[in-house]
Amino acid sequence: MIDTLQQWQAQGRFLDWQDQQLFFLDSRETEPQTHDKPVLLLVHGYPTSSWDFSPLWAELCARFRVVGVDLLGLGFSSKPRPHHYCMSEQADLVEFVLQQSGIERCHVLAHDYGDTVVQELLARDLPRPQSRYASVILLNGGLFPETHHARLLQKLMAGPLGPLLARLTTRRRLLATFSSVFGAATQPDEATLEAVWQLTNYRDGLHVLPPLLGYIAERRTHRERWVGALQAVSMPLALINGSADPVSGAHMVERFRQVVGPQHFIRELAGIGHYPHLEDPQAVLIACVEFWRGIGLEQ
Repeated sequence: MIDTLQQWQAQGRFLDWQDQQLFFLDSRETEPQTHDKPVLLLVHGYPTSSWDFSPLWAELCARFRVVGVDLLGLGFSSKPRPHHYCMSEQADLVEFVLQQSGIERCHVLAHDYGDTVVQELLARDLPRPQSRYASVILLNGGLFPETHHARLLQKLMAGPLGPLLARLTTRRRLLATFSSVFGAATQPDEATLEAVWQLTNYRDGLHVLPPLLGYIAERRTHRERWVGALQAVSMPLALINGSADPVSGAHMVERFRQVVGPQHFIRELAGIGHYPHLEDPQAVLIACVEFWRGIGLEQ
């Protein structure tokens, strides 16, 4: 695990994209032994960053060339305002990163907001004769608008009072909301809370949290396209989910079985909340490896 945010940031660099800066990591640049390995793309959630995957980084790099980016408005990337944040733009950003990295095909591990970005990528990918994505693992996320139970602060920030609430948001209030989606026995420690606070404040990021929440309405608007993409995928698809998540927990997994199908690889992590890769990274890794072995990636 990378011990500090500073160490995490030191592993990456910035890419210029449409007059913005994107924080980007490629294990090939720091760990050359990953050069010839299959590629794994990481797509993180809201309101954090690619740093969420730091507890898994070393183990993932043992198996893949790992590529990650902080999405626009999040983490160490630019946080423009005023700005209309949308999933289409975030998907454009990810496609740019893949193109700049010379990556034609990759595996995917995504979480939360990143799940929705991946749903848009999969929708774009459907007409291709061969998918760009060799396999997809989704961690807790709002795959279906009807099962997404946003926290009260998120609901308020997504409304007309959002800019005012962002200005009034304190460390205590933000981190209480963040902690409320973790499992009772897997609450974030002080180092994790401080990292989340630093990431959300980086480049005055608290002020862009409300416009980023436009994804909640987008999920309703584009439900047919994004759920349809999951239903139509041809590559191996996995759902690894913390069951105790009040936002997208066991109730979302049940909906996944109904709408997408029980034939896919599904693992429910009892007692784990919305951030399984922070709460129990070893359990997430075990489930990922089981999935990858099932598709011939692990011997």
